[in-house]
Amino acid sequence: MRTVIGLMSGTSMDGIDAALLRTDGIARVEPLAFVTIPYEDGFRAGLRGCLGGKGPVAAVERALTDAHADAARRLLDKAGVAPAAVDLIGFHGHTILHAPDERRTWQIGDGARLAAATGIAVVDDFRSADVAAGGQGAPLVPLFHRALAEDLPRPLGVLNIGGVANVSWIGADGSVVACDTGPGNALVDDWVLRHGAGRYDDGGALAGSGRVDAAALAALLRHPYFDRPAPKSLDRDAFDPAPVAGLAVADGAATLTAFTAESVVRIVPHLPAAPRRWLVCGGGRHNATLMAMLGERLGVPVAAVETVGWDGDALEAQAFGYLAVRSRLGLPLSEPATTGVPVPTTGGRFHPA
Repeated sequence: MRTVIGLMSGTSMDGIDAALLRTDGIARVEPLAFVTIPYEDGFRAGLRGCLGGKGPVAAVERALTDAHADAARRLLDKAGVAPAAVDLIGFHGHTILHAPDERRTWQIGDGARLAAATGIAVVDDFRSADVAAGGQGAPLVPLFHRALAEDLPRPLGVLNIGGVANVSWIGADGSVVACDTGPGNALVDDWVLRHGAGRYDDGGALAGSGRVDAAALAALLRHPYFDRPAPKSLDRDAFDPAPVAGLAVADGAATLTAFTAESVVRIVPHLPAAPRRWLVCGGGRHNATLMAMLGERLGVPVAAVETVGWDGDALEAQAFGYLAVRSRLGLPLSEPATTGVPVPTTGGRFHPA
């Protein structure tokens, strides 16, 4: 068992999630503490300006790394744990470009700078080895979900709704299939921000007050991504929201929320068997309108992961602490059925303290 920190900056660009846990990197996971540090509006705008690999990437990367160092310190202060008691940090960084079909993925964040700032060894660059080997580089959390779900009824779908949504399908025999299902919160967040209605649709209230435009939804669902089998993955900005451009603000939010829900439905035929139950983590589980749409469309129980005792805000950060240990042990971070990589593949770069 090692004491590790996992750090995650997701595609929603809300802020930094920092989790402290003990794990063997295989089957044992003991959460200890968690904090989330929201980004300031100015930094968030700068980070958004780097998407696609544009803008002042080097300057934003330095600021991002320093913000992660501060998050790690604040986490340890909350937990009352000294840096010397921590074995490793799993540092995901922030994805600014993901084009696996071109063998390209780019997560900014300087692992060596973070190790120097915290005095703790760091593993970063989790996705590159998978993409270089021909995998999609995402999602990487399924093996962690499998460890957590050891005692739960299966087949089980674990749905993470961040900026992009992804599913981990876990079979009765422990087999795992995974992929990005489609948009998560990103399209709705961008729509709400563009119309001056806030930074995101709080609780799904705006979408809940609108009407789903069937023609616009059908146009969005014609994207060829939905015909591809798993495993597969997406860039945050893979979908063009043009079909909702002429809609009222509430109707656009409702239609984009329905697009996220329907994207999950479209993945079910590509899974080995329909999940008996869906557990939802990530910010999307706080959207009551989206959760209701998922329940209606999937036709089986859909609930937040808290119903089985998991922390849906901390889960992804915990996963990268877990994966950092696997990296140091030389164990796979991905498998053919999770990312499409030809053989089980480890990854990550190590930066000593």
